[in-house]
This record gives sequence, structure tokens and C-alpha cells, in this order.
Amino acid sequence: MSCPYLDYRRSDGEGLEFDHERAYCQVQESFVSPVRADVCNDRDRFHHTTHCEVYRAAEGTDDGGAD
Repeated sequence: MSCPYLDYRRSDGEGLEFDHERAYCQVQESFVSPVRADVCNDRDRFHHTTHCEVYRAAEGTDDGGAD
């Protein structure tokens, strides 16, 4: 299951259109890098609930420890 705060958008909402969808973090209110999106999508050995400090902070589960 991917992060519930991850969205894919074809525009920035202010008139700029992209030729492909880009990963957008609703918590940060910004587009994220493809590598960050891999964490959000639980790819490889990553899982958003344990490897993403943004998700943990939004959910109130961040203990302040390092990833």
C-alpha cells in the first residue's frame, strides 16, 4: 500500500502542465523527487510508515529518531 498523502499530478495547479504525471506530497504541499516517491510507494526495501519522516510527523508517530 502506498502513502495516502502521495498524489500524482499533470500540472502544478497554476497553469504549468507536465508531459507526464509527477509525484506530489500533500503533507509538504510540494512535488517530490522520484527517489522520494519510491519510499512513498513502498518500493524495494522501503516502507513509508517507517522510512518517511514526513509521513510519521503527519500521523503523529515520529519519535524523533533517524530513518
